[in-house]
Amino acid sequence: MDELNITKLNKSFDRKVILKDINLNCKVGEIIGIFGRNGTGKSTLLKLIFGTIKADSILIKINTEIISQNNVIFSKKIGYLPQETFLPKEWTVREIIPFFFPNGDDQDKIFYSKQVSNFEKMKVGQLSLGQLRYFELLIIGNLKHQFIMLDEPFSMIEPIYKDVIKKLLLEIKKTKGIILTDHYYYDVLEITDRNFIIKDTEKIEIMDKNDLIKYEYLRSDE
Repeated sequence: MDELNITKLNKSFDRKVILKDINLNCKVGEIIGIFGRNGTGKSTLLKLIFGTIKADSILIKINTEIISQNNVIFSKKIGYLPQETFLPKEWTVREIIPFFFPNGDDQDKIFYSKQVSNFEKMKVGQLSLGQLRYFELLIIGNLKHQFIMLDEPFSMIEPIYKDVIKKLLLEIKKTKGIILTDHYYYDVLEITDRNFIIKDTEKIEIMDKNDLIKYEYLRSDE
């Protein structure tokens, strides 16, 4: 089974250490959740792996193959969904699907996915936050990457689309490995296989909500 391994990851900004000696692995068939208060580096971690921010040091391997941080995007083995949309707002959903999927059969997977018929004629800029996030995940999830990283897939979206997205991610994990980060901890814990928190520059394994309280991510009354 394919496995992504990140080791020796370090990053500082202006002499302030953000992430120190981070090691992280993810196998195809599992979802990894990463928590952390604002500013602790959880989003930065994903950007460092993807190569949009340069690490002080990092070793990226898929199985035995070493992938240079500079070549992660071009390798097409690790996909990344940022918080900000990557889709052109003036394009309709129907126009975007063939752009990413020239093959008709691949297009049909998106067109006939749940809920898509409700908004396929709309422009991206007209979609609700839930529709937009779901559509982005359909695109990322159906590309050929072995692993995908998702930055806040549940943030600010309608409850109906949270359920749709959770079902989609559980389906995607059958053929890919997924690393995600989000403040909506109850949605994350519902679908993840393993979880970590970034605290004081380090990665700490957690098991449940009680650990999130223990490491001061949540208050005891939340």
